[in-house]
Amino acid sequence: FITVDAHAEECFHDTATSGTKMGLTFEVAEGGFLDIDVKITGPDGKVVYQGERESSGKYTFAAYADGTYHYCFSNAMSTMTPKIVMFSMDIRRRPRPKTQEGEEATRKQAGGDDQGAGQHR
Repeated sequence: FITVDAHAEECFHDTATSGTKMGLTFEVAEGGFLDIDVKITGPDGKVVYQGERESSGKYTFAAYADGTYHYCFSNAMSTMTPKIVMFSMDIRRRPRPKTQEGEEATRKQAGGDDQGAGQHR
């Protein structure tokens, strides 16, 4: 859960490689009309998704380039009411090809957890 104050924006980011499947799920749990503006941008600043005054949603897309993807929740339209937002960014990396050493080497290369919880900037 995060709190987005009136007139404020909270942004997070995750790094992905081209072809990685990314899915942002969110819901406004508390505050005003339970609405928030949402924007996802790619490494080059291109808008991947933008929604206004949404109360919940899920948007899934494939990363179109290697780099950092940003997702922001904006409460700029609110004059005085903070919003409490619950969200998750699910990142499904493409499976790596198996080496001659088998699955053990693949697990070591993948580095473990494939779930991105997001990094605050």
